[in-house]
Amino acid sequence: MSLEMRGVTKRVGADAHIFETDLTLATEGFNVLLGATGAGKTTLIKLMAGLEAPTSGRILFRGRDVTGVTPRKRNVSLVHQFFINYPTMSVYDNIASPLRVARVARPEIDRRVRETADLLHLTPMLGRRPHELSGGQQQRTALARAIVKESDLVLLDEPLANLDYKLREELRDQLPRLFAGRGAIVVYATSEPSEALLLGGHVATMHEGRVTQFGPTAACYRAPDDLTTAQVFSDPPINAVPVEKRGAEIVLLDDVRWRAEGAAAALADGRYTLGLRPHLVSPSRTAEAQAPLTGVVRITELSGSESVAHFSAGDSIWVSQSAGVHAYRVGEPHRFFLDVSRGLYFAPDGRRVA
Repeated sequence: MSLEMRGVTKRVGADAHIFETDLTLATEGFNVLLGATGAGKTTLIKLMAGLEAPTSGRILFRGRDVTGVTPRKRNVSLVHQFFINYPTMSVYDNIASPLRVARVARPEIDRRVRETADLLHLTPMLGRRPHELSGGQQQRTALARAIVKESDLVLLDEPLANLDYKLREELRDQLPRLFAGRGAIVVYATSEPSEALLLGGHVATMHEGRVTQFGPTAACYRAPDDLTTAQVFSDPPINAVPVEKRGAEIVLLDDVRWRAEGAAAALADGRYTLGLRPHLVSPSRTAEAQAPLTGVVRITELSGSESVAHFSAGDSIWVSQSAGVHAYRVGEPHRFFLDVSRGLYFAPDGRRVA
């Protein structure tokens, strides 16, 4: 079973919402669409569901062209961040509704509804109406309806975005297990890089209507094809600063330099962009973070578990993310240390070269 997009575009008037896209989704694990608001994730999901028709290109499911096929004629489930349940129906009837439309036998409906309710810890709520449920219970009801239908394609458009932190963490951990072994292609849209990493599977990074990279999630994170993908896959933002290769050294701001090692050693002399994720910029020297850089602290964000500092050095604004609480003073210089061994190097055109 597969879903393929071949040369798919979507335009509305003169505006391109989706540029030409070729994408074949993985049949095992989650397929995550990762990108900021406005990147095109929801439009791509609507095209997959048949809710919108592409301006050009074809969508194939199991080798069959379904480009013009309506959602009713596709075995698709869609869950939005704004969960929708039938207000006059019980939780049981909400979950059972797609099975009744499909005219599934009553004993089979009962078996599947109760089995799914048990998976999502909804059994005690089966007799309640949606207004008697918490937000998390309502969203679990919407998810149960998607699971019980046993769809070939399940589309989850930021389904946890409006839930509180604790419930979001719980459901995020459960979702891959809930859909495991069900034979469905699952697509999950999110704007959070950490959520994409937790869900695993495959990821399609999106930026301004383009899929910039698709592949195993961990591989795309560790080895982005280009600077745009690295920026999509970093929160807080990745530090992207100009450096120069001079012989055996990498030079930053003229006075900060380190030996070019690994793939960086093979780079030709010239100018590049160094990409360094915030957790590789430490407020104190460590075994890994050795290259010193002094900057003026501009903003601090402190929590009980980590500290984030935004500081200026040269013409660049840097971000440091570290465990624990650190005593930064806004407006004053602070010495940071860079773990350059895990830095990414990009050519002037944005391609990763090391």
